[in-house]
Amino acid sequence: MSNYFGTDGIRGKVGVAPITADFFLKLGWAVGSVLAKKGKTSVVIGKDTRVSGYIFESALEAGFLSAGVDVGLLGPMPTPGIAYLTKKYNASAGVVISASHNSFEDNGVKFFSLEGFKLSDTDQKEIEEKLGQPMVSVDSSSLGKATRCEHPISQYVKFCKESFDYSVNLGGLDIVIDCAHGATYHLAEDVFSGLGAKITMINNQPDGFNINLKCGATDTKHLRDVVLEKKADLGIAFDGDGDRLIMIDENGELVDGDELVFILAKSWHTQNHLLSNTVVGTKMSNLGMRHALRDLDINFIEADVGDRFVMEQMQANNSILGGEGSGHIICLDKTTSGDAMIAALQVLEVIAKRGKTLGELKSEMQKYPQVLINIKTEEKIDLDQHTVLKQTQTEVEKVLGDEGRVLIRASGTEPLIRVMVEGKDLDLVQQSAEQLADVLR
Repeated sequence: MSNYFGTDGIRGKVGVAPITADFFLKLGWAVGSVLAKKGKTSVVIGKDTRVSGYIFESALEAGFLSAGVDVGLLGPMPTPGIAYLTKKYNASAGVVISASHNSFEDNGVKFFSLEGFKLSDTDQKEIEEKLGQPMVSVDSSSLGKATRCEHPISQYVKFCKESFDYSVNLGGLDIVIDCAHGATYHLAEDVFSGLGAKITMINNQPDGFNINLKCGATDTKHLRDVVLEKKADLGIAFDGDGDRLIMIDENGELVDGDELVFILAKSWHTQNHLLSNTVVGTKMSNLGMRHALRDLDINFIEADVGDRFVMEQMQANNSILGGEGSGHIICLDKTTSGDAMIAALQVLEVIAKRGKTLGELKSEMQKYPQVLINIKTEEKIDLDQHTVLKQTQTEVEKVLGDEGRVLIRASGTEPLIRVMVEGKDLDLVQQSAEQLADVLR
């Protein structure tokens, strides 16, 4: 049996296996059967704003019902909101229909446990084994029932607001929020509007096809233009499913996940709030962040790329703060998953408490230039057996010395090889990345 689950659930192009209605029907049945065997009998299902979400919501619903599992439908909801609501509604599992930051042609699914965490490897293995068996429905007397969950939006909005220190007022701050035409479109304004700031919303009109299209956390040009045009204090960008956060400072400069994690880490460290004095990042985390944390005597732990692996290391090391440069930021004392709105609120709280602009806070950490080149691949490449690539990497690393590094890895969610090089000298970093990318091309 092939391994369907990547680093972040199952994802791919709509209509191409396994992202088909018949597979999602059987997947719902397989997951439902595994849950029912453990005596767990209910799930909640949420989705982002892709047009294909209607298909997969219906297919999963039918699969769960045929396994005897009740279904609560949440409608469009950010991924971290579904993680929270899984616990809130005491469901056995939470289901997210989303391809996150990808374009509308893609879709996918991921699952949360009763505790609001990603499913374990053991659970995934059991589900995959079930997928290899014939689908057999329970008898009519044991079929599940489906209902619309009551007030999921207001429940999640209330939860987000309660993570913010209400003794702090954001009066005078002018903030632009970019929802990427995604799952935060109908609730972001409500979360932030009660904090005293002036809020301008953009890209909050989803039509099923425009999710992440030249907007949001993966393309901040529009947000930057609006921030500069309005002379706003900062911009906040979410991705399509609301688990990534990127910000724009008052100068129009991008503030990525590494910088935002550092801003939180420094503030929480000063307040003795940073549990175990430890921050978790990934192999992609910028050297500048690592060195800045080191200078504050804050421990840095490197996890594999993917918020699931960050979470594993955070739990293993009793850390409450972790994240990735791409904008997945986990505040584990507040919630159980990477939550862009929760993270944004924590950054705004730091801005208010320290009395500094986002640009000033960003400047307290000096990023090393980092060049990332994505190479599309038609077939799987065994990086360990690519002799020419390994030889070239050795040569490049020798030139970079101690002030730089190279990371080459296959994407866990897309048919890409990612080549990352960073170091103090941008020209050398760019040249080195291109040299490595040319070998793969």
